[in-house]
Amino acid sequence: MLTCDQYHMPQTLKEALVLWNNAPDGSRLVAGATDILPWAREGRAGDVHLPAMIDVTKVAELNGYKVADGRVRLGANVVFQQFLEDDTLREHLPCMPYCSVWFADDQIRQQATLAGNIVNASPAADGTPPVLAMNGEIELARLEGESVAVRTLAVQDFVQGPGRTALQPGEIITAVTCDSMAGYGGSFEKVGQRRSLVISAVCATALVMTDPAGQRLEDIRLAIGGIGPVPLRLADIEDKLRSKTISRELITEVSMQPPALVASRTRREYRRWVVRGFVQAAIEDALADAGHPIAPALPKEAEHV
Repeated sequence: MLTCDQYHMPQTLKEALVLWNNAPDGSRLVAGATDILPWAREGRAGDVHLPAMIDVTKVAELNGYKVADGRVRLGANVVFQQFLEDDTLREHLPCMPYCSVWFADDQIRQQATLAGNIVNASPAADGTPPVLAMNGEIELARLEGESVAVRTLAVQDFVQGPGRTALQPGEIITAVTCDSMAGYGGSFEKVGQRRSLVISAVCATALVMTDPAGQRLEDIRLAIGGIGPVPLRLADIEDKLRSKTISRELITEVSMQPPALVASRTRREYRRWVVRGFVQAAIEDALADAGHPIAPALPKEAEHV
C-alpha cells in the first residue's frame, strides 16, 4: 500500500518547482505513477509511506508537443498512447508507434509518460533506445532565485546506469526533444519472458531513410537496450551501412556484432542468443515500414533453378 502525508497537484511549473525544492526528504515526484504504484505493494517494496507526493499532471507547461526546425519537443506529460493516436507524432517519430504498442496495455499507456520511462533509467526501458536513436535530449528545469532556469542533456549522458541519471536535486524534467524522422521507416523489436505485458529482456529500434528507388541506405539509426547497464547507440553498425547498397548479406554481416556487446550482469548467454539476428530484424522491419522490404531469401534448392 502507498500512503503519504501530503499530496500536491501544482498548476504551473514554477509552483511545482517550489514544492519540489521544499519537499521533505523521501518525497516523490509523479506523473503517470505507473511505476511507483506497482513498486509500493506487497512483494516488492511492501507498504510505503511518503512525506509528500507532488503530482505534475496538471502542470500546463509539461503538456503537448511542438515540431519545429527539424526537432520534436515532447512535453514531459506526453504519454505512450499519444504515439499510437496522433497522426503528426506518427509521421515525425515513426518508430514510436511500434514501441508503444508493445508498452504494457491500453490503460497503462494512457497514464505512462515517455519522460518517466526514461528517468527511471531501467536498462530495459522501452522508450530510451528510440529516443537515443533520434538524437534525444532531456530538458531539465530548476529554480534560480525567483526564476526558472533550463538546461539540456543528451539522453546518452543523462542515463548513467541502472536507476541512475544526471538529474540534480530540485530539478524536474520538462521535455524530451529529438530529431524529426519524417520520411523514415521505423521499427521496434522486443523480447521478454511472457507474451503479454512483457518487460523487455532485450529491445532494439531502427530508423531508415532510403533513396527513392529503395536501393541505397541514405541514413540509418540504431539503438539497443537490455544488454548492459545503459542502452547503446550502435554507431559502428550505422557507419557500415550508411550510403551502402541494401542487401540481405550486408545487413546479416553487420548484425553479428551486437552479441559481443552484451554486458548485463544476469542471463548473458540468453541475451547473446536473442541478440543474434535481433538487429537484423529491426533493420528489415524498418525497411518494410519505409515501403522497401527486402525480398525473402530463396531456399537453397531453388538458388540455381
